[in-house]
Amino acid sequence: MIDKRVKSIAEAMQGIKDGSVVLFGGFGAVGHPKHLIDGLIEQGAKDLTLVGNNAGSGRVEPLVRLLATGRVRKIICSFPRSSGSVVFDEMHKAGKLELELVPQGTLAERIRAAGAGIPAFYTPTAYGTALAEGKEAREFNGRMHLLEHAIKADVALVEAWQADRWGNLTYKLSGRNFNPIMATAADLTIVQTQHIVELGDIGPENTHTPGVYVNRVLHVPYGDPEPALVPTT
Repeated sequence: MIDKRVKSIAEAMQGIKDGSVVLFGGFGAVGHPKHLIDGLIEQGAKDLTLVGNNAGSGRVEPLVRLLATGRVRKIICSFPRSSGSVVFDEMHKAGKLELELVPQGTLAERIRAAGAGIPAFYTPTAYGTALAEGKEAREFNGRMHLLEHAIKADVALVEAWQADRWGNLTYKLSGRNFNPIMATAADLTIVQTQHIVELGDIGPENTHTPGVYVNRVLHVPYGDPEPALVPTT
């Protein structure tokens, strides 16, 4: 019987190695896998490269606390600085954290490309800016483009609204941001889900991520399912 559910955060985070590239979903706090990042802090892997939309704010949220441990070597993101992003600022200025700045659309496509088996692609975004330094450029239809490489990860940390034991997932509203593409782009995809449902409760039209991409599912309860997300047939 296929059952990808795990009973604890410790079980969910087993086997993550030092030096791993780790995708983390979310747009700010929305769709952010906070419990899994807490688990990564406890798990202890170091020399990590994190890939996500932003670098956190304040000093108490899990992503910021992970950076503060000193176990993150590099972060690849679109918005490293936001209101209250003090920990990133401190560590980056001190030379303790590398940054690769990537435009948001390019970041999403680099991750999606990895999941689709596309090693690289051309985009006009960032041509002629400091972000183009060292990148191959080529002209298409009279416009210059940069070659961008896919981001294939060792681990993806994903936040879902519903999951079944096979790992089929739905996301709630804007929680469906980076999470679906990240689930496809890693060797090990770990999901925290707010609700566990029975097989068949997530219909094909509501399966935002098929279970074939998911390795482990951790139930982190929160609220009640919205009827609109559960097929009635």
